[in-house]
Amino acid sequence: MKLELLIPTSLDEIPLRAYQDFRKTVDGSNDEVFISEKMVSLFCGIELKDIVKIKATDLADMVEHFNRLFAAKTPFKQRFKIGDIEFGFVPNLETISWGEYIDAEKYLSSWENMHKAMAVLYRPITNTKGDKYEIMEYEGTAEFSELMKFTPVSIAMGASVFFWTLGLELLEALAHYLEKETKKMSKTTTAKQHNLPNSGDGISQSMQQLKETFLSSIESQSSHLLKY
Repeated sequence: MKLELLIPTSLDEIPLRAYQDFRKTVDGSNDEVFISEKMVSLFCGIELKDIVKIKATDLADMVEHFNRLFAAKTPFKQRFKIGDIEFGFVPNLETISWGEYIDAEKYLSSWENMHKAMAVLYRPITNTKGDKYEIMEYEGTAEFSELMKFTPVSIAMGASVFFWTLGLELLEALAHYLEKETKKMSKTTTAKQHNLPNSGDGISQSMQQLKETFLSSIESQSSHLLKY
């Protein structure tokens, strides 16, 4: 019997749950044959036992195809649909609640919990006016996290990079503001308060450490771009 394959042409056609299964199965493995077989099995939706029926050259072409897909940049998408539900990214990250931020940062740290991160960052759109929209209030991830496993993996990748990149920009803006304020204070301080520049140095060091943490997080989330 001829084996029929449905090969995704973009990351939009690969659900997050398939990529999560792939990462869970192959992370830490150096077996290139096993990794290649799981890649084709999970992304093309066929059983692992049927991989042996595929021509060797075709299998190699598919693995290279998937490597190209994951190596390409994934643009950030603000809105998308799962079935009849349209989800929208948090409209303004600068006004995100502390609870939302903590949950997003926690779940974005691993692909295993990425569906929960998506349930924090994307929620059903409740009202639309032109290009602007409102989303449901955040009440935890329980209601939509399982549904978010059907999110295209391209959405998840673009959102995670966007979240960390914006976080870094906000840190840099805060560091610049604190530096300006410290300089203002140092100009008006009395001789007794000459230790303020040292405080400024401490602030700069702390902000640098926070920036390095964000960069490390971005690198961790970008590790999926490496070829297998």
